[in-house]
Amino acid sequence: VQLQASGGGLVQAGGSLKLSCVVSGVNLAIDGINWYRQSPGKQREFVALISARDDTHYAEFAKGRFTVSRGAARNTVYLSMNNLRPDDTAVYKCYSNTVYGPGTLVTVSS
Repeated sequence: VQLQASGGGLVQAGGSLKLSCVVSGVNLAIDGINWYRQSPGKQREFVALISARDDTHYAEFAKGRFTVSRGAARNTVYLSMNNLRPDDTAVYKCYSNTVYGPGTLVTVSS
């Protein structure tokens, strides 16, 4: 299983970013794709999930601001993030079938 996240960067508060996760070695008919994030000194926390049937679930802080979606190539999952806040600063990782990818850093400046 391999998961490669990309699309992170530096953005001002109120801005937007769209992260991508390309997945291989996962049974896309069964396994969902999750997004997690981790900030320095904090525990890793769940952000969003898209199931194999394309059902979506969000952490409370993500509802209304973040959208998880799947591309035409079903092994690519996106996390669109709007109205970003400084406390959204973290390494964002995708996860599936017990494996985390290496993550992409999102930094939100105030």
